[in-house]
Amino acid sequence: MELNSYQQEALNYQRPNIEKFGKRNWFFTIFFGLWILAGLYALYLQIAKGHGVTGMRDNVVWGLFIVNFIFFIGLSYAGAIIAGVLHLLKVPWGKPIVRLAQMMTVISIIVGPVFILLCVGRFDRLWHLFFYPRIQSPMTWDVMAVVTFLVGAVLLLYLALIKDFAVYRDAKLNVPKWRQKLYAFFANGYQGTASQKKHIIVSQNLLSIIMIPLSIVVASILSWIFGMTLRPGWHSTIFGPYFVLGALFSGCGVLIVAMWVYRRMYKLEKYFTDKHFINLGYIMMLLAAGYGYFTFSEYFTSWFGSEKWDNEVIHKLFSLKEYGWWTLFANVAGIVLPILIVAIPATRKPKWITLSAFIMVFALWVKRYLIIVPTLESPALPMQDTRMEYVKYSATWPEWVLTFAGIATFLLFFTLISKFVTVVPITGLEDPKAKGQQSETDKTEE
Repeated sequence: MELNSYQQEALNYQRPNIEKFGKRNWFFTIFFGLWILAGLYALYLQIAKGHGVTGMRDNVVWGLFIVNFIFFIGLSYAGAIIAGVLHLLKVPWGKPIVRLAQMMTVISIIVGPVFILLCVGRFDRLWHLFFYPRIQSPMTWDVMAVVTFLVGAVLLLYLALIKDFAVYRDAKLNVPKWRQKLYAFFANGYQGTASQKKHIIVSQNLLSIIMIPLSIVVASILSWIFGMTLRPGWHSTIFGPYFVLGALFSGCGVLIVAMWVYRRMYKLEKYFTDKHFINLGYIMMLLAAGYGYFTFSEYFTSWFGSEKWDNEVIHKLFSLKEYGWWTLFANVAGIVLPILIVAIPATRKPKWITLSAFIMVFALWVKRYLIIVPTLESPALPMQDTRMEYVKYSATWPEWVLTFAGIATFLLFFTLISKFVTVVPITGLEDPKAKGQQSETDKTEE
């Protein structure tokens, strides 16, 4: 594989990151591994003793698990849309970000569905979803959509990595032989010929064109699971675009945080510049404004309609004795804060944008909790002589441990994959000092 001087410099700069694991990475790997082991123990208790060890009951049948599922699945859809748009539009500053977005897509689509499995009481009947599906059920649509999306996400990431695998194969990296063999295997005989470049770029373009609308469709299907249910707070016609926008919003925040972490850990200031943070900050601000509009529209129409069920949920959301403080935090920290941080020039800096993105991501997780639990705590029929734990949901420690185990798995994947491939892609990078001039190789590639 022939590289231009800028690409060769990028390889030499990032080479130590994939050749050496380092004490810090071992620490994080062990730390995340311990959380995963704790999660496995909590899962054992749940299987052995049943859902009684969780806070889920006959009334509130969903809790943290479904909240985590929606959150991680949303990150996956957001990563696919962001990566696809940046790739198809050939945004120059977006090239270092595309790989991060694709990594987030694949990792999230692996971690997210696990939380749905935790809601299943009978694992021995899990295969019924595939062999005896009910086409009338939105859950069946979701299973088919998620499996299709997973295949597409893995293929898109692999196509983007083939050329870099060839670079690793030919660079004679100081890595174990098994890794050298894996690089050669995944490179799949790529030598950088004009025909190979053409086939890869055409495949990437077509798959990106497919994945963008697929992400929107799959996110909409997820929202229809709620929107097609005759429950207050769920039965809404705007849930489709609401979920899509929410996924993009939270995904943009996670991308900003991931970019900041990798920039600090691997000293990638040259590739993840202030411009990247500011541009993503502008996108985050626009998404925050759109998400704020949908949130206001949802609350206002439910309140103004004065239907009894909807009023009960609205009361729960805004009463300070119930979920009022949660609602205030979700809307102020998740919508207002990112807009202010990016809009004010004095705070339009990488660290402030990253901090607001981190807080926003947590606030949107809280927002998803507020979509699920208050509705389930508002039964259609009056409940009398019922124990309080059946009426009110309170997550138990196994649920929290499994939640943190899922987050640890998400972060562990990011830790390990960054030691197997370079965070910033080697091939396809252009020297910003070249002022738009491209080599014949780059022109052939496009």
